[in-house]
Amino acid sequence: MQMENKPHAALLVSPGVGHLIPAIELAKRLLTHHNFLITVFVVTTDSSTARSIITQHTSNLPSLNVVIFPPVDVSAKLGPNPSLEARMNFTMIQSLPLLRSSVLSMNPRPTVLIVDIFGTLAFPMAREFGMLTYVFFTSCAWFTAATIYLSVIDKEMEDRHVNYREPLHIPGCKPVPFEDSLEAILCRDGPMYEGFLKAAQDIISADGILVNTWHGLEPTTVKALMDREILGGITKGPVYFIGPLVRSTEPKTKEKDEILRWLDDQPTGSVIYVSFGSGGTLSAAQMTELAWGLELSRQRFVWVVRPPKEEDTSGSFFDVVKGGKECMDYLPEGFAKRNHEVGRVVPMWATQAEILGHSSVGGFVTHCGWNSTLESVMHGVPMVAWPLYAEQKMNACMLSAELEVAVRLRGPEGAVVPREEIRKVVRRVMAEKEGKAMRGRVRELMLSGEKAISQFGPSHLALCRVTTDCLNHQMNGKIY
Repeated sequence: MQMENKPHAALLVSPGVGHLIPAIELAKRLLTHHNFLITVFVVTTDSSTARSIITQHTSNLPSLNVVIFPPVDVSAKLGPNPSLEARMNFTMIQSLPLLRSSVLSMNPRPTVLIVDIFGTLAFPMAREFGMLTYVFFTSCAWFTAATIYLSVIDKEMEDRHVNYREPLHIPGCKPVPFEDSLEAILCRDGPMYEGFLKAAQDIISADGILVNTWHGLEPTTVKALMDREILGGITKGPVYFIGPLVRSTEPKTKEKDEILRWLDDQPTGSVIYVSFGSGGTLSAAQMTELAWGLELSRQRFVWVVRPPKEEDTSGSFFDVVKGGKECMDYLPEGFAKRNHEVGRVVPMWATQAEILGHSSVGGFVTHCGWNSTLESVMHGVPMVAWPLYAEQKMNACMLSAELEVAVRLRGPEGAVVPREEIRKVVRRVMAEKEGKAMRGRVRELMLSGEKAISQFGPSHLALCRVTTDCLNHQMNGKIY
């Protein structure tokens, strides 16, 4: 028996803070704005990190049910240093029996399953139980379009892109330059491509697709995905644009952390924030060049530092909280002391939403992960785009070339970006006319995003339509 005729949705979250945070924000919105019952199933390799994040962002929502599955040990099966994709896939496969038994034991039973792009392996179980299936893209519409189109792409066109470095043409969208293409598409002879293609084929079979973006940010791509004559005709169900879903800043308290207290003493718009997300890492040589680039720029800064990883730009993806004060050992000798008056170095982790929302912050050096991108946009902060892995090059291309709210940092292909180039781009954002113009444009996008998620805004109404579909299914469908 269903409680008060509320739809009951289960969200399955794959490992990684970049997947967990937007899923929690979606769960909160469905719970508080659309009268859902919500259960969030979290697959993780680090339950302490997941639990800390969930507690931090849901402490005032006791009715939000969160189940954290036991961490999965991949070492015995995959050996040392498996690829991010292999580790993710194995972890999700191992979670399926736990998900099945959990769903079977619930009363009322969930009637809707929402997964990210790594969770489509759970679709057969959901359909066996008569559940609606949705995919939640925690990235931009452009990446969504590329993923959907991969399932039907003309192989000759794909060959020209991969072998002859021609742009990848997606119907109704801006072409993807070869240099900004997805690694999974370019590696067609390996398991990464096979896994991505299988996910794309599963995604287009879903009852609906949710994307964390909005029309005002990506109007051309959104139109192509909604049009049944273009990309919208590829998918079984409709595509809903429900963003921007970003983590809110914590309520102000008397006790601030040291970084926020320091920011209080800095002039408005004078500080550049430097962070490569929950998973991004640099080599030791690149960390040295970044340190010197910041020092030479003569700009105030807050820099979140992690131990270096050689030849692994996603080296902190599964162990974001490991490390500590030893991060400082990798900086140039005397760096922290020389720059104590103008900068702060934060080991491992910072309160990013609060920092970006501070009036003294005027720029953001970012890896262009979509969560960080949306947080920057929604606080009106222009960016230095420094993509590292996954779809981040596509995001950087859009931010710099199309939206013109970021300066793209480019160095020699596959080589360390030199300090002088870093100095230049930081100055362009923080001290030159170009940065002032970007600030105006990003604030226009911020207002557009606020309008999208407001009551009767298009993103809010999109979730209202999802709610109606789920209620109709619950009342009329056969739930096993």
